[in-house]
Amino acid sequence: AYSDFDFDIPVGEYGDTYDRYLVRMEEMRQSTRIVSQAIGKIPEGPIKAKVGKILKPVVGDVYHAIEAPKCELGYYIVADGSTQPYRVRVRPPSYINLQALRQMVKGHMVADVVAIIGTLDIVLGEIDR
Repeated sequence: AYSDFDFDIPVGEYGDTYDRYLVRMEEMRQSTRIVSQAIGKIPEGPIKAKVGKILKPVVGDVYHAIEAPKCELGYYIVADGSTQPYRVRVRPPSYINLQALRQMVKGHMVADVVAIIGTLDIVLGEIDR
């Protein structure tokens, strides 16, 4: 539905830590802009959906990804026909984004690592598992 909204895509010029910070700040401004437009497009009437208490997953396995604020958030589900899946794996975006850290810190001082991690916008709770 991005074509339904008016917004700018922030792009940096240098790729350094400060540039990534500036891009992130502009991403938040643009997100606010999109949300404001989306709120204005909510139709009148009830918005709460009625969902059953028990959802039975389809037998088999499936990987499904959704767009998350920090990147793709993926779910891998294996179901055996019961009301609960046999196995669920979550692929959080912070874990994948952290892989860039090695290349980003080369040639920098240890004190710079904290700022560089901050520009990756990761959630350490997603990684510590």
